[in-house]
Amino acid sequence: MKFYMEITLLPNPEIGVHFLLSKVFQQIHLGLVEIQDEQGCVPIGVTFPEYVIGEKYSVLGSKLRLFAEYEATLRQFNASYWLARLSDYVHCTSIRPVPEKLSGFATYQREHPKTNKERLARRYAKRHNMAFETALHSTIDLTAKAPPDADYKTQFRYCDMPQKTVATPFIRLTSLSGGQTFCLWIKKTVVAEPSGAAFSSYGLSAVSTVPEF
Repeated sequence: MKFYMEITLLPNPEIGVHFLLSKVFQQIHLGLVEIQDEQGCVPIGVTFPEYVIGEKYSVLGSKLRLFAEYEATLRQFNASYWLARLSDYVHCTSIRPVPEKLSGFATYQREHPKTNKERLARRYAKRHNMAFETALHSTIDLTAKAPPDADYKTQFRYCDMPQKTVATPFIRLTSLSGGQTFCLWIKKTVVAEPSGAAFSSYGLSAVSTVPEF
């Protein structure tokens, strides 16, 4: 990744940074969908230079960076075009070479927390062809599949499961296909060496790295 541009969010008292980040990232995603190949890959990676994860709070921050191997890739993508209707709330830099002095490399990937009871119920509903609310409040019986000495409950309801806190920061987005709102959790991993240059239509990847500085 040799070139990048930076997008800074400009929130105000009426429009908060989290709401604005959702709108900006949704537009970037729309643009990346337009350039994805047959495998759903794009040559542009998205990073969050103010990313913080901790016990008390986790944030993605108020900045995004778009990285590409070639300057022409970012120029053709034209982030300003996709963010035109949000131009009063963002500042986009010009396309710049990545600095020679780096602090390292990282991957930013989508994470699917397994502790979200609504997500588990939605998957169960899909597998058993039932309504989400029905799956959420129905009693699930695992007695027949459980071993005789099972040390866990064999009957439960998803709605009764404790809602565990997920530390990973997320962006709230709207599905392009179904229109539902969902959370896109983003996990950052620091790595020693650069690798790959293919990302999802969210600009994320578990293996392709981006420079940190």
